[in-house]
Amino acid sequence: MTSVTSLFAPVESDLRVLTENLKKLVGARHPILYAAAEHLFGAGGKRVRPAIVLLISRATMLDQDITPRHRRLAEITEMIHTASLVHDDVVDESEVRRGIATVHSRFGNRIAVLAGDFLFAQSSWYLANLDNLEVVKLLSEVIMDMAEGEIQQGLNRFDASLSLEAYLEKSYYKTASLIANSAKAAGLLSDVSEEAAENLYRYGRHLGLAFQIVDDIFDFTGSTEALGKPAGSDLKSGNLTAPVLFALEEKPYLEALIEREFTEAGDLEAAIALIEESQGIERSRELAAHHAQLAVQQLADLPPSECRQALIDMADYVLSRLY
Repeated sequence: MTSVTSLFAPVESDLRVLTENLKKLVGARHPILYAAAEHLFGAGGKRVRPAIVLLISRATMLDQDITPRHRRLAEITEMIHTASLVHDDVVDESEVRRGIATVHSRFGNRIAVLAGDFLFAQSSWYLANLDNLEVVKLLSEVIMDMAEGEIQQGLNRFDASLSLEAYLEKSYYKTASLIANSAKAAGLLSDVSEEAAENLYRYGRHLGLAFQIVDDIFDFTGSTEALGKPAGSDLKSGNLTAPVLFALEEKPYLEALIEREFTEAGDLEAAIALIEESQGIERSRELAAHHAQLAVQQLADLPPSECRQALIDMADYVLSRLY
């Protein structure tokens, strides 16, 4: 199984610079926001999204060093991701993320909402300063998509008639849009052709979908320690994911439990048991593998390099988290 550390080896020093810069970018003018940012950016996250941006930057700039704009794009990507997590944790009332206290459980809801807003605003400001209209459009769309994904998820709670297509669309908005659009933006900053930029977008899109499907499988197979939240918590909150949608095709009684929002004693446990008895988890694994495979196919035209290989291995890593 590939570890994240070995996967990111070609951009390890870039990621170290990124972590230091992120704390500086937030600035010390707002002590409590700075404390929140330090708490977030020091939280030992995997930095998957900026690493993908940096790997693509290096894979498309083989004969020269990456530019300060590539580095700034990686920082903006992580800022947008982190801002969305801060807001997600408020909405989901999560006390812990990555094994540490969430911003709102440490600083209160008001500061958490403001810290998320501040990070979105900061990322927009740095984005505008890249002076590349195409990249500004791509990343601005991501911020809209993230909000759209949250709204869709909220509107579709406990809706047992949700289609797999609607689930994948929401997963794109919530997770894959950032990876897809920042991957394409990194290519544009390297002046790749339009076709190559589209391939990078599709790589990020399929990788992001695989990533989200794997996360959704974890909600049923992961331990509370590994997840940082109780197993089955997505289902409990009415967020119906791939394993549930596949299980619904086999287990009609599951629909009744969902429709009554698990209000009776033992409902949630019964629903989880039905999902585990069905092919739901196995079919979700196949769906994740399908998207990971499609992601790798998009890299065929990139010249061979250590960074290109790391991008290919990233798809294996996403799936290997299941085993």
